[in-house]
Amino acid sequence: MASVRDLLPGVPLIDSPFFDEILETSNWDAETRRVATELHRDGFATLDFQEPDLDALAADIDRTLFSSLPWEDWRAGRLDGLERVGEAWSYNDSVRRIAANAHVVDLLGRVYGRRAFPFQTLNFAIGSQQAAHVDLVHFASMPENFMCGVWLALEDVADGAGPLIYYPGSHRWRLFLNEHIGRIAPPADRIGDDLGKFDAIWAKQREASGVAPVRFHPRKGQALIWHAGLHHGGAPHTDRSRSRKSQVTHYMFDDCAYWTPMLSAPFAGRIAFRRQTPDVRTSEIVANRANGGPRS
Repeated sequence: MASVRDLLPGVPLIDSPFFDEILETSNWDAETRRVATELHRDGFATLDFQEPDLDALAADIDRTLFSSLPWEDWRAGRLDGLERVGEAWSYNDSVRRIAANAHVVDLLGRVYGRRAFPFQTLNFAIGSQQAAHVDLVHFASMPENFMCGVWLALEDVADGAGPLIYYPGSHRWRLFLNEHIGRIAPPADRIGDDLGKFDAIWAKQREASGVAPVRFHPRKGQALIWHAGLHHGGAPHTDRSRSRKSQVTHYMFDDCAYWTPMLSAPFAGRIAFRRQTPDVRTSEIVANRANGGPRS
């Protein structure tokens, strides 16, 4: 008889309808069992980031990415925010080392059931203040849900510093894409035109659920893993005497095709495959491939 793990190879282990049996029959250590259980139940899990040189890496990121930002203008209220720094892994080894952390990559591989790899980094000096949203409209996988994010605190985060917010259990809510809202995917340079439609849907889902948001107030070195379908965002950054230095790393998994739902119309035969998905550890492009099929 086939193992319960083998019945649905195209479903992450944490999303399996047979998760309880998978958990019972696995030889996972205590941390893996806890993380898997929390991701399955809540859509997020916390962990202590295992990196002995984290203080040095954080100091380097602070010096090379954040020190030149217009802090005085922001603190004086002359600026609404400070730009996040995208894809710094391509030139900053400290960012790359955090993204490539072997403990995180191995842990994700165990709880999802496929080898994980980091493909994108974002570094924040202050809170994003971004409205709660779902990552899956921007980057997704086939089979679905083989994507997740890891947010790492590079300093202690107080309440007024715009902490991360998330809605427990929201990864189980219905996901609506272009075909559900009567939208034909626009060219890439107009991707923001209809984001308001998704924002309105997500807000209505949260209102109807009655689920209260949770704020993450980590100490330096704590991380949060979130499911691709989790509603999450950033609380208002009300105390401008404080920063909120952090790194987000997004991960994909092997043997998948990677695509952008916002730019796709599958019902019309148009799928915007992501053909430049890098493995941050090697800088090599990972080819699209689903369930052992041909690479493209």
